[in-house]
Amino acid sequence: MADELRPGLVGEARTTVDETNLASTFGPSGVDVYATPAMIALMENAAINAVDHLLAAGSVSVGTRLDVRHLAATPPGLEVRARAELAEVDGRRLVFRVEAFDPAEKIGEGSHERFVVDLARLISKARGKAIER
Repeated sequence: MADELRPGLVGEARTTVDETNLASTFGPSGVDVYATPAMIALMENAAINAVDHLLAAGSVSVGTRLDVRHLAATPPGLEVRARAELAEVDGRRLVFRVEAFDPAEKIGEGSHERFVVDLARLISKARGKAIER
């Protein structure tokens, strides 16, 4: 594991709310505001941006746990920014505090856990499931 992985590392990710990330696109809600699954994906991207560039060649981090609250709605046209701060390193396990904001307020918060894994091994195991079928 890279010695550079330490609490305090921060990553960010941004997007603009549009038809691709609305709640109405993800399901039959009919609600044209920023979707919770899109916010979660943005938070995950922020966590990836905080640490993946520091991992050894052939390693990646994968999401394993989320505990997130979506606090406020964001309409189309506004930018959303996610921030992830590495709070804990326990071997290959990484725990982040995550938040998301639109220009007016905090719209989401929570924690996100990732594990550092060997990419080739992960892909091999996943492909093995298809062969077994």
